[in-house]
Amino acid sequence: MTRLRGRLLVLQVLVIAMIVVLVVRLWQVQVVQGSRFVTVATETRTREVRVPALRGAILDSSGRPLVRNRTTLVVSVDRGRLERMRDGGDAVLRRLSAVLKVPLSKLKQEIRACGPGVSRPCWPGSPYTPIPVANNVNPRAALQILERQEDFPGVTADIQALRDYPNGKDAAQLLGYLQPVTQSELEKREGLKANYSGVDLTGRDGLERTYDSALRGAPGLRNVQVDRMGKVITVNQQSDPVPGDILVTSIDANVQRIVEKSLDQAMQEVPNSDGAAGVVLDVKTGRVIAMASRPTYDPKVWTGGIAEKDYRRLLSDKSGKPLVSRAIAGEYAPGSTFKISSASAMVADGQPLHGTYQCPGAYTVEGRSYPNAGGMSLGAISLHEALVKSCDTVFYRAGYEEWLRDGGKTPKSKVKEPMPNMAKAYGFGRRTGIDLPGESAGRIPTRGWKRDLWNSTKDEMCRRAKTGYPEMKDQSRAAFAKRLAHENCVEGAIFHAYEAVNLSIGQGDVLVTPLQLARAYAALLGDGNVRSPRIGWALMRPDGTLKQEIPVPVEGHLPVNDETREYIRKALSEVPSDGTAAGAFRGFPFNIVKIGGKTGTAEVYGKEDTSWFASFAPADNPRLVTVVMVAQGGFGASTAAPAVRRIWEGIFGLSKGDNGKPVKPALPDGKPVTRLPAISRDNTQ
Repeated sequence: MTRLRGRLLVLQVLVIAMIVVLVVRLWQVQVVQGSRFVTVATETRTREVRVPALRGAILDSSGRPLVRNRTTLVVSVDRGRLERMRDGGDAVLRRLSAVLKVPLSKLKQEIRACGPGVSRPCWPGSPYTPIPVANNVNPRAALQILERQEDFPGVTADIQALRDYPNGKDAAQLLGYLQPVTQSELEKREGLKANYSGVDLTGRDGLERTYDSALRGAPGLRNVQVDRMGKVITVNQQSDPVPGDILVTSIDANVQRIVEKSLDQAMQEVPNSDGAAGVVLDVKTGRVIAMASRPTYDPKVWTGGIAEKDYRRLLSDKSGKPLVSRAIAGEYAPGSTFKISSASAMVADGQPLHGTYQCPGAYTVEGRSYPNAGGMSLGAISLHEALVKSCDTVFYRAGYEEWLRDGGKTPKSKVKEPMPNMAKAYGFGRRTGIDLPGESAGRIPTRGWKRDLWNSTKDEMCRRAKTGYPEMKDQSRAAFAKRLAHENCVEGAIFHAYEAVNLSIGQGDVLVTPLQLARAYAALLGDGNVRSPRIGWALMRPDGTLKQEIPVPVEGHLPVNDETREYIRKALSEVPSDGTAAGAFRGFPFNIVKIGGKTGTAEVYGKEDTSWFASFAPADNPRLVTVVMVAQGGFGASTAAPAVRRIWEGIFGLSKGDNGKPVKPALPDGKPVTRLPAISRDNTQ
């Protein structure tokens, strides 16, 4: 009996101790840590959902859409939630694969993170945001996912806006494309004052990148309560997203289409060509009316995620890197189109504007003969005729004599360098500052540039002067390269006479972009101001009211007097009718609109010549400048000039369509739109 009582006493003590422990623990949970557990419980039931804003449209100068939005049903997957499941979400993805009729392997590829060694498709954005795996989803499939959330945890289906390109490939590089915001960008958003929603796309190129902050708008916020299955019980707080601004550009969609088609035809006519570009610029304002590049691509490949084969094609040398705009990033020797700068430098340096110049068939410099184009000899001519007939030897002499006055191979302490400095005044050798990313600066060779180049390369050149180029298969080319390396090692800092001669006609080390050349001609033919071109014209609020007009900055003024500029304009006005472009413009109705311009044929080592034609109209009072460049296109008069002619015919309605009837002019009077379009609330004109 005594033993039984002892056992009961021990049991009572244990029970009392357990009760005390439970009471103490309950007191800790409810009193000491009560507020923390309430917060945790609330967070468990509460979800903060950011709603992306509708991205602003991009319109042409008349209000026609270049880029717009279209709505579609999109299915997205929360990868983080799937990874927390026992099977890593495999069962959910299998059910989703059956509903969407998409292979399971493809779904897994879509949600994996992009990185080194990971081929596309993959997710380049933040891992903590829903990942779109299918768009244009059948409403029945979307409804099935929404109604059976217990079978599809972490999967959502909602209506989202995708970018749409109504003009297809037109202006692809100019417009740019969108990609998901990366995690690193999200982490920096406060410092950058960027208002990303976490599921937004951001501009990666073109206008989409330059004006990203304005186009993106501000995301909305929904604070909702959900049950354990993730279904929304109630909305605690909600703020609506603010749509992005509308970007109105100076691009004319009709002119853009004409330029695109003309470049396509030029590329077809010259099968060896590996690139082309065309620019139409407003002389008076400096705004871009059209800009195209070849090869190109269809920007819709980015919509909904890009396939690996498409991604590789956009970046490959074999396809010509179609992501790159040759209009702003392509650097080429300009050939004789550059002579507007050389002629300006000659006059500014004291050469007579109305003097007489000798045009022999060749000009000899330091024992080397430099032939005129075709070896023609025109005798004594004016500077006017030198431009119309494109006499190289006139400019050879001027370049060489200027080089001698600066001291030749032993330059003076302070050199004048008239031709290089005039070229820089025209805007060559530096970026135009256009509102697009990825622009190249080009190059104007000077004595200082040559010295800097030598300092950075002399060690390698001197090494190659000894070892040569054994890796080259072509022995004659290897021998030439070795001799050149020896020359550069010994006297690479010297700016030679042949470099000055080549500079005078836009050859040698001179490199320009098509946009730079168009800007230079616009400055010459306009008011003399060198402007930084702009494509963006204005930002409009979603309701169609004006928010901000985008100005065109003036960067400088040509050091060329009005008389000289007018003299050069008159000379160039005769090139299409009586000069080097006469063959390309044979039969052109000059009585309706007179065209001016300058051909250019630039030699490229190991390749066909680069074909150029810089043109303007009306010739007597220029309003538009059009420049076309065709890489490996041959003579300027044979490829680029006909391409420019087609553009002018389209602008003024001077050609006939397939039905034999005259085409409707893109710009009837040759003048671009001067008033901003009226935009309605649905973003249309």
